Amino acid sequence: MHRVLHLLIISSVTISILAENDSIYDVLKAHALPMGLLPKGVKEFNVDTKTGQFSVFLNRSCKAKYESEIHYEANITGTIGYGSIGGLTGITAQELFLWFPVKGIRVDIPSSGVIYFDVGVVRKQYSMALFETPRDCVAVENEDEFRGDNKIRSSMLQFYEVDESVGRNIV
Repeated sequence: MHRVLHLLIISSVTISILAENDSIYDVLKAHALPMGLLPKGVKEFNVDTKTGQFSVFLNRSCKAKYESEIHYEANITGTIGYGSIGGLTGITAQELFLWFPVKGIRVDIPSSGVIYFDVGVVRKQYSMALFETPRDCVAVENEDEFRGDNKIRSSMLQFYEVDESVGRNIV
């Protein structure tokens, strides 16, 4: 109980001392989060110091390579707290050829050097050292790939669909 109260006080003080000219990377550092959670190229951001809700606007959707690949949409939102981001939208992480939306990010104990990405069914553990500095972000060519709109089909199914349309008017 004492630890939770201590974290709430630190979080409140941290949010209240943020100056308007701080960068989003300063905001991350003030909340005991590594600056590299967001890529280079942040065009604009907003943080509600009372609720912790934030919005980040990038120049474009992009992807960056860490231990695995991470995709950033042009607009990212969430709620920032001391050592954590919840209600996250706009970030997906690749694991074994599948893309998972990152719903939250949490630093267990800052001195442990471990950070967790919550992707719904599991929490992926990374070294915080991977996120020390913002990464260059490469423009995304096919946005549908990350949203799940572009369903992968087997080569047999594609062949069958083409074959089916060829002989329809034969009696």
